[in-house]
This record gives sequence, C-alpha cells and structure tokens, in this order.
Amino acid sequence: MPRKQPPVVFDDENPEWTRDDFARGRLISDFPELAAAFPKSRGRQKAPVKVPVSLRLDQDTLERFKAGGPGWQSRINEALRKAAGL
Repeated sequence: MPRKQPPVVFDDENPEWTRDDFARGRLISDFPELAAAFPKSRGRQKAPVKVPVSLRLDQDTLERFKAGGPGWQSRINEALRKAAGL
C-alpha cells in the first residue's frame, strides 16, 4: 500500500514566496550585524574523531544518562573513557 503524502498546509501569515519575492530578497551577508547574531555551524570534521557504534545498555543506565538532558551520549563517552583509564 503506497504511503500517504502529508496534506499541504497553507499559512496566511507566512505565504509561499513568489518569483518577485525571491527577486527582492537579500542575502544575510548584506547585514553583517544581523549575521553576527546567528551561531556559526561547525562544518565537517577535519578528521573523524568519533566512530558511530551500536551498543546495548541496561534500560536504567540509559535512562540515567538521558535524564541529564542533551549531551547524554557525550557523557556516556566520558564515563567509558574514565572507566578505561583514558
């Protein structure tokens, strides 16, 4: 059975841009003070530092790390490094 497409939603307060809108558009680089307010993305790693893995953990262990909020994977990595004496 084919997958249903999500319905198209129209927003009167934020209409789809027309060709004229794009023609009048300006780059954020035209506004350096505004561009400075946005955080810079880090970009690609120069050399891979971390390797993606699949790891099975006890449910309570995972919940404890996730309860600390964002950065739980880094905290697990830190705990493993400490346990390994690194």
